[in-house]
Amino acid sequence: MSNQKEGQDQVFGYQLLLDLYGCKEGVCDDLSLCYRFLDEIVEELGMEKQAPPNIFRSDETRFPDKAGLSGWVPLIESSTVIHTLSSKNFMTIDIYCCKNFDLQKAKDVCRRFFAPAKVDEQYIERGADYYKSDSSYHTVMVTGGATDSPEVVLSKK
Repeated sequence: MSNQKEGQDQVFGYQLLLDLYGCKEGVCDDLSLCYRFLDEIVEELGMEKQAPPNIFRSDETRFPDKAGLSGWVPLIESSTVIHTLSSKNFMTIDIYCCKNFDLQKAKDVCRRFFAPAKVDEQYIERGADYYKSDSSYHTVMVTGGATDSPEVVLSKK
């Protein structure tokens, strides 16, 4: 199932943001499971890794409210990122890819690995003007430094 609609203008990239609440007990602190997730979701979605996943554990003594894992896998097409908060059985997952991918499959893989009670999602199409030869976007340049009334210059690209 493609996330681009028929006849839709091409965009540069696609980003799926997932918030997983009430994940299965222990998964948010399971280093090998989260590593395997990052490694396998890439293949399941037909993406290509630039390097193996990297994953880190937060120092729960220094940052007790942030105890959990953070990891990412760099892709030829962009990246997949995961952050967990172990005490709340909560995690966020960001999948950003410069090629179309199956949104439903991505959500299914996340559910299979982490068994959340609830999933909130956001979907963003990035770079709407990237492939246009005559775009209507503007550059905003603020000049004047530390003055109270900076000068704003709009210029069409």
